[in-house]
Amino acid sequence: MSRFRLERLFAEVRSSGRTALLPFMTAGLPSVSTSVDLFVAMADSGADGFEVGIPYSDPMMDGPTIQAANRRALAGGVTVEKGLEVVAAVVERTGKPVIVMTYANPIFRIGAAIFAERCREAGASGVIVADLPLEEAAAIQDPIEATGLGMVLFAAPTSSNARLEAIAAANPVFIYGIADLGVTGERRGSSSHARELAARIRTVTGLPLVMGVGISTPDQARSLAGEADGIIVGSALVRRVLEAPDEQAALDAVRNAVVELAGALR
Repeated sequence: MSRFRLERLFAEVRSSGRTALLPFMTAGLPSVSTSVDLFVAMADSGADGFEVGIPYSDPMMDGPTIQAANRRALAGGVTVEKGLEVVAAVVERTGKPVIVMTYANPIFRIGAAIFAERCREAGASGVIVADLPLEEAAAIQDPIEATGLGMVLFAAPTSSNARLEAIAAANPVFIYGIADLGVTGERRGSSSHARELAARIRTVTGLPLVMGVGISTPDQARSLAGEADGIIVGSALVRRVLEAPDEQAALDAVRNAVVELAGALR
């Protein structure tokens, strides 16, 4: 599939005045055999699309929870290829747009053009590269977009307005606004940076804006619902999987959490 699925989703949420829920989950959790079932459960519970994390041994943007998820998935034998097999199955079974999330090193090791083609074959709509700065994005963005997929670029609370303009000029399929400083993980309160960043991005561009990092609870999601086209929640869902005593409990816990998050955004 192409970036069209994401573009259509953002057009739909804007026309209906709501905010999309795009949960993150590491491919291979709770296990390789039940990973796709977890995404199906989230789709049935109100998720509008997904960020699927390809397990990586040095996830520098991620905090302890997603680091632990990466270790568990890697120990279970999840490779880039197996992660993309999960992506393909999620697209097929849910019909929702899927964004592949990874790091630069696996892409460069495989080759950016080959990686882009594999993402296209899997049916992905976009790609997030967590440690890719804007200045070096073209080496990956160009092959990604040549396959018809969308590239996602980050904007941080510390980004200047000039940098926001440069990010927008690169024409990502959406801007990933980092709601709070630091690595991914759950936060107790709402970020004081998120609204200001969202407002500054809105003055620069009409591109879709999705907020993530540190958004963990329905209240936190609700507080940003009017500021963004989409919300990404990751660590809070991953933690529920890691803490669950068995796979069915993991499915139930994530399903319930997504119902609450989706309700907060509607």
